[in-house]
Amino acid sequence: MKDYFEVSVKINPNAIELVTEVFFERFECEGVVQAEEKYKDLELVETTNNVAKGYIRCEEEDFKPSEIQKVFDHAKEELKEEGFTDEELGEWTISVKKVINQDWSKKWKEHWKPTKASDHVIICPSWEECERKKDEVIITLDPGSAFGTGTHATTQLCIQAIEKYVKTGYEVADIGTGSGILAITAIKFGASHAVAIDNDPLVIDVAQDNAQVNGVFNKIDFSCSTADMLTEQFDFVCANILHNVLADIMGDLKAIMKPNGYMVLSGILDEKKPVVVEAINKHGLKTVETMHQDQWVAIVVQNN
Repeated sequence: MKDYFEVSVKINPNAIELVTEVFFERFECEGVVQAEEKYKDLELVETTNNVAKGYIRCEEEDFKPSEIQKVFDHAKEELKEEGFTDEELGEWTISVKKVINQDWSKKWKEHWKPTKASDHVIICPSWEECERKKDEVIITLDPGSAFGTGTHATTQLCIQAIEKYVKTGYEVADIGTGSGILAITAIKFGASHAVAIDNDPLVIDVAQDNAQVNGVFNKIDFSCSTADMLTEQFDFVCANILHNVLADIMGDLKAIMKPNGYMVLSGILDEKKPVVVEAINKHGLKTVETMHQDQWVAIVVQNN
């Protein structure tokens, strides 16, 4: 088994998705541990989430920690130019150790246990066994290298919105589907059909596999695409993306909403909410509900 280097980055917990993107986009990264969590009776009792750990495949003679630090420093400066503050991003100071004969996928799986994502949804890793109560929905998931395990607040807020707003027979769009978790959940709550898209072609196979495992593959169309390429309109739209992207594509998102249709916008830090609210108002969408979890916000809007 090939050895890996475990690169730990000290962060503000709110910047976890940003650091994860740097790992996957700028290195030959085999996986990222976003948080180390402890559960009791499906309830989260302890989280260590101020360090992101990425597992980088590299020959030892080519591995230069100083160069990796430079990559993170450069990425951080780019984000600051986009409006993120030092306080929001955290330190981004790396530490490195070699991981001998250890499969990264087994390592992060040790820390991911069944999670209660909403009142009635349990996210169950595919390698775990979960018992379902009468009123619960089990989503079996293996995210692979895709985002969306159900443990992050942004995903859970979307799941809670789906549980509340998706009705039987709805047509649903999942923008930035990642692991496919939101499209799968929507079908489980009665949606008749979903279109799930992502601009990363590598996640599509993962999402399709998850849909197959959950018995909803024939009800979801997955593709590598973006919102502006869709021609259909939907009763409910999920968009769990960074706040600045949401603001940029709000017009495209509105265009795929049916009249009186709903949309949940997530991936928004509380202090970045005004950026998204401005775009919502600019495009004439009605805010129906604002949901909070930790320091994250999701906004449910309606197309009047």
